[in-house]
Amino acid sequence: MDLFSYQEAERPQHRLLADRMRPQTLDEYIGQEDIVGPGKLLRRAIESDQVSSILLYGPPGCGKTTLAHIISLSTDGDFVRLNAVDASVKDVRDVIERAKTSKSLYGRKTILFLDEVHRFNSSRQDALLPAVEQGIIVFIGATTENPFHSVNGALLSRSTLFQLHALDKRHALEAMRRALADSGRGLGFMDIRADEDALEHIAAMAGGDIRRALNALELAAVTTPSEPDGSVRLTLEVAQESIRNKAIRADESTQYDVLSAFHKSIRGSSDAALYWFMYAVEKLGMDPVVFLRRLIVACSEDIGLANVQAMVQAVTAMDAYHKIGWPEAKYNIAQAILFAVESPKSNATAMALSRVQQAMDRAGASDVPLHLRDAHYKGAEKLGHTGYLYPHNFPGHYVEQQYLPDRLAGETFYQATAQGTEDKIRINQERRKNKRHSES
Repeated sequence: MDLFSYQEAERPQHRLLADRMRPQTLDEYIGQEDIVGPGKLLRRAIESDQVSSILLYGPPGCGKTTLAHIISLSTDGDFVRLNAVDASVKDVRDVIERAKTSKSLYGRKTILFLDEVHRFNSSRQDALLPAVEQGIIVFIGATTENPFHSVNGALLSRSTLFQLHALDKRHALEAMRRALADSGRGLGFMDIRADEDALEHIAAMAGGDIRRALNALELAAVTTPSEPDGSVRLTLEVAQESIRNKAIRADESTQYDVLSAFHKSIRGSSDAALYWFMYAVEKLGMDPVVFLRRLIVACSEDIGLANVQAMVQAVTAMDAYHKIGWPEAKYNIAQAILFAVESPKSNATAMALSRVQQAMDRAGASDVPLHLRDAHYKGAEKLGHTGYLYPHNFPGHYVEQQYLPDRLAGETFYQATAQGTEDKIRINQERRKNKRHSES
């Protein structure tokens, strides 16, 4: 260690507060009690140094890296950390080769912590598989994206998945109070008098991100002039200057989740549907067209013939967006969303398609009945392509005849509901059905 490094080690306040206050033990770890609380599986594994390959999945700032750090301090084996952003296949293979040597010569295990594993493409993840399967390394991966979307199935199946949840305001408050009281690693060496509303504001703005809360607290503490008695007063005004609105990161998983929430809300809540749409576009920067497409689909999948005007509204909103752009078109889109949500609902169209698909799979190749085949050529009668009954020549412009293939004759796919205008179709279906029965 050179002189500069020695001086830095002796003066921990030169490191960021969040780094200094990083928990060193599970007892210092904040949150995630459902997976590392007393008696929980992962806690028992860490305390007994028996951690197997695991995946830690959760939003930024929830404690994934901190948990890996605690594992590194708790193991007798070698602990190697790589970040998938800049690590290469060669880096992984070098770790594996060293792990083989360490295991064969000294009987030591190697734990490889791969942060942001979702940034590793498929081929780089594949490079890990043999070493994980053979027990050469214990793999710990951390990801903010849904692992079922971003991690190879083979690697996922060989790891135990632990989902960490976003921390909240109370966790950030706990972390800040610890830092204010800790004179060794925290800010306890300063005489800081923090108003409660100042801490509450930082905790709320941090959105459960402890690192962000501690960084803001430190910034407020070191930039605020001392009072005549040497103390530092942290007021709400100081806190407001120290932390701003957090930029929201929209990874692929988040976008899928928000789009899913939007579609599901169309089935039951105008308020939620509008919220998820505006949140996605204004906060996450998502393309309004993505939601317009989903809205148009929902107008058939979830509304259908119960209100045929819903699709007209949705397609018109799409047209309006392309003609006048954002943000003006948000009013047109909002109108279409509200019209869809407040419309009577029917999934009869979707159910009919599902039944057709099942019938197709069941029936296999289907021949067109002779009377339905094209007869607009000479010789059609000789081939037996006759017998089609033209419905407009009959009362009510309807006549009973077989339209489906022979193997599926008599099947019913579309079953109209009593919702909205579809009720008229249902009544007409019942009328036709009763007519058939009376004639037979």
